[in-house]
Amino acid sequence: MTLDTPLLNAIISESLKKSISYSDYRALVSKLVEQNSTTGNEKTEALVNYTKLNNRRMRRWDRTLKISDKNKSQIENYKKKITWLVITESWCGDAAHVIPVINKAAELNNNINYRIVLRDENDALMNQFLTNGGKAIAKLIMIDNDTNNVVNTFGPRPTLATELVNTYKAEHGQLTPEFKEDLQRWYNKDKGQSTLRDLLHLLA
Repeated sequence: MTLDTPLLNAIISESLKKSISYSDYRALVSKLVEQNSTTGNEKTEALVNYTKLNNRRMRRWDRTLKISDKNKSQIENYKKKITWLVITESWCGDAAHVIPVINKAAELNNNINYRIVLRDENDALMNQFLTNGGKAIAKLIMIDNDTNNVVNTFGPRPTLATELVNTYKAEHGQLTPEFKEDLQRWYNKDKGQSTLRDLLHLLA
């Protein structure tokens, strides 16, 4: 997939100017937790609570995520200079499991520039990367630094999780709170490995 229109490149360029590093994003979320707040246009109690929960999730994955030597080697040997620009919000449960994995991979190769933007502050960008017409996050946009073209995307979930979601929706019409809890347990059991496999596919 290559979306290389001048308009898209201009939108991405503007969003990159507002982007922050993963470490700055983690600091932002930690500060919001202290302030009993959240990113995004809505500041409901539920979203604030999700931000608190996600801060704990990300802290756990930052500490415990493991990448095998084989996978490390593939990431370290990637030669092209790219940017992984991720759209997210602090309240998003899927993002809390996914973006620490992206960080662990990006840390292994200086050719990968990992940047983060907030969805509600980058509406024009989000509208270029909808999932089934919706503003689903986390969304990773892979950009070739030499051409500024988009060469691939990932998200909002790893492929296996997306299959679980789609199967459940087909059978039940919508995602129930019980399924969402099951999905969180799936993420915990998977330990980031499905996300990592999808990221390695981007680098193949």
